[in-house]
Order: sequence, then C-alpha cells, then structure tokens
Amino acid sequence: MKKLKTTLLFICLAITAFAADEKVASPIVSSEPSLLGTSQSETLILILLLFVLVLLFVSITLLNAFKVMYREQINPTPYIIPKKEEVLDYDSWLKTKKTKPSIWNKLLGLKPIEEEKDLIIEHAYDGIHELNNPVPGWFNFLFYGTILFGIGYLFYYYIGGYGLNQDQLYQAEVTKSIEDKAIYLKKSANAVDESNVKLDNSAPVIESGKSIFTGNCVVCHGPTGGGLIGPNLTDEFWLHGGSINNVFKTIKYGVPEKGMVSWEKTLSPKQISDVTNYILSLQGTKPAGAKASQGVKYEPANPNDQEVKEDVTKK
Repeated sequence: MKKLKTTLLFICLAITAFAADEKVASPIVSSEPSLLGTSQSETLILILLLFVLVLLFVSITLLNAFKVMYREQINPTPYIIPKKEEVLDYDSWLKTKKTKPSIWNKLLGLKPIEEEKDLIIEHAYDGIHELNNPVPGWFNFLFYGTILFGIGYLFYYYIGGYGLNQDQLYQAEVTKSIEDKAIYLKKSANAVDESNVKLDNSAPVIESGKSIFTGNCVVCHGPTGGGLIGPNLTDEFWLHGGSINNVFKTIKYGVPEKGMVSWEKTLSPKQISDVTNYILSLQGTKPAGAKASQGVKYEPANPNDQEVKEDVTKK
C-alpha cells in the first residue's frame, strides 16, 4: 500500500511539473486578462494544477479508506463491550476507547465500532439492518463545488463571452500557427546563400525578382536583360558561371574590377535569390538589340553541372 501511494504521489508530481513547464502558445486574442487577472493560458494552467492537487488528495484518501476496509476484512474488530465487572481496570479501558479519532477517520467520516449501535436504522430486511453512515462533508463539498465550477465555466466562456470557447481557441491557434510559419519561412528564406540557393520558377518569386531587377539592374543590363554596359543575360554564355549558385555569388559579391558592385549589403539573401531566379528565367528570350555573347557556354545537363568552355570573345 505504501508503494502504491508513493507511486501515485510521484505520478501526480510529474503531471504537475509537466503542466508548470508546458508553454502554451498564446493566441493573439488570448492576451486579454481573465477574471483572475492573468492571461487565459495561465488561468488554465492554474486550474490544471488545482485539479491535480485535488486528485492527489482524493486518491490518497481513498487509498487509506481501502486500507482500513481491507484491515477490517482480514482482522475484524469484535463488537464486544465488556461489562464493568469483567475489566480489571475499567477506567483505563474506557479511557483508551475515548481517545481522539485519527485524521483519516475524521476525513472519511468513520465512527468507532462502539458507536455502531447508535447508527442502526430502525427498519430491517431479513434481519439485516442498515447503518446511517452519511457521506463525508469534504466529499459533498467537492461534489457541489464541481457543480458551481461548471456553472461559472458555462457563464464565463459561453454566456458572458469573457473567454474563448473551444472553437475560438482552435481558430486562434490556427491563426497563430500561420503567423509562426510565415516568420519561419521568412527567416529560412534569408538564410539562403550561394551554397544552398535553389531554382524556383513560381510566379511570386519571378515577379519579385523582376521588380528588383527593374529597380537596380536595368542601367547596366537593359530592361530586357539583353545587356548595355553589362553583358547579355539572356543567352547561354556567362563570364562568371551560369549555374544558379554562380549567378547568386556574382550578384552577392559583385565584380569590382569590371565595374559591378556588390549587392550583399543592399539586398537581402531572399531578394538576391529572387533576382537570380528571374535572370535565369530570361534564358532564350532573345530580346531585340541584345549584345553579342560573352564568356563561356553553360550547359546544365553536363555531368557534375560543370561549364563547357568554347572560344567566344571575352570582355
């Protein structure tokens, strides 16, 4: 029995610790204070802790009740009250019987066996009498307390509208998760560099890259990418490599000796990735008035994604 109570105690303490450490995602609307002056998530944690403590108390009380009943079944106390002349020291015996009941007997509402005759109800069935042994007061307190709690919960969340019901909490959590996902994607997008940049021909990326290209690159490469001061970006020939990694690196660090500035401090990694994908989308467009090819031909189908060099006029 002691091992069982110890195990139950550790389980309840573990649940309590888990509830205390649990970080509940706070939806935007849940920051409003509750009736206790705390946020709704903190209120729920306090309610959970209170429930665990009550559960622990009730469990230990019931275990002790089972212990007392088991003891009575194994070794029942005989219902014998000796006569005064049958006890050598009747006063001492009576004194031992009038000792104060234990705390568990008080909690469980148990009466001494000597008082059983006072609890017998008059009616009987087949000679079997019923004892008037009412439910302990603490049990009634918990029972009616749960009813009052249910009424308060119903009024607070569903009638008064002071808190979020389950449907509203779900919607708030969905909204929060969407925002968290957007923040994560934004951070991961800005973590891109020349070693992990990927091809992306989706419309939002191409549109973003086109806007960046129009605002920063048309002076040197022309509005269509056909080349002005800078080389033609619409053919298969490249001065510094035509893979997405090479183009990203060229934009990021620039080519100072040839007049191309570094955009690393002007554009974010996500913006450099977008404009890189836009430039690669211009391949084969053949705009009017495009400059002659420069550099080496890049063939992406080549093994190991290497460049194939040809004799082309270099700048």
